Amino acid sequence: MEQCKIQNLYDLGETIAAQLLESAVYPWEVLPKIGDFIVALGNTLDSDRYEKRGENIWIAKTAKAAPSAYLNGPLIIDEEAEIRHCAFVRGNAIVGKGSVVGNSTELKNVIIFNSVQVPHYNYVGDSILGFKSHMGAGSITSNVKSDKTLVVVKNGEQKIQTGLKKFGAMLGDGVEVGCNSVLNPGTVVGRNTNIYPLSMVRGVIPANSIYKNKNEIASKEID
Repeated sequence: MEQCKIQNLYDLGETIAAQLLESAVYPWEVLPKIGDFIVALGNTLDSDRYEKRGENIWIAKTAKAAPSAYLNGPLIIDEEAEIRHCAFVRGNAIVGKGSVVGNSTELKNVIIFNSVQVPHYNYVGDSILGFKSHMGAGSITSNVKSDKTLVVVKNGEQKIQTGLKKFGAMLGDGVEVGCNSVLNPGTVVGRNTNIYPLSMVRGVIPANSIYKNKNEIASKEID
């Protein structure tokens, strides 16, 4: 499960949540701590760069939030980020520098690294999206199993019990998710991997791969 470790998925220089992630081995370990971390961090942010709006909501002065977007705390929207028309941010969310949260996209209990795009009709819950990752239109994270049992991360015969009922997906840096794909509970996608459109993904997907279906995962040619 080495590829599931934070150090192998993320560049922590590309998130305001680095201190939280540095405290864990696997990224899903921080999911229950996101809200408290935001409140603690928000109260230390430079008031010349960040504006506090409402209860436990901090928005960088260079960020853009559409008047029609729903913003609920705890929430930090970092510099140059864009929250577009009718986005629905339910709380416990960190939106990184230069990231885009688009039309009708819903966020809940998430860390969005810098330069991430979730621009069209996405649901991202109980998940972490790495630097420059992108979710195509209509792609979602499914964060609760249909039988409501605790989520297990599976990589072949290897299994990690997470102890979590709600766990969407951990996307490494540079991951591209094709349109209308579903990332099932406990999905971990390694860095720079591409997921084909209309995919149903579960388990651990290797870094630098092209995922076509569960039986067809090709390695990328690295220059």
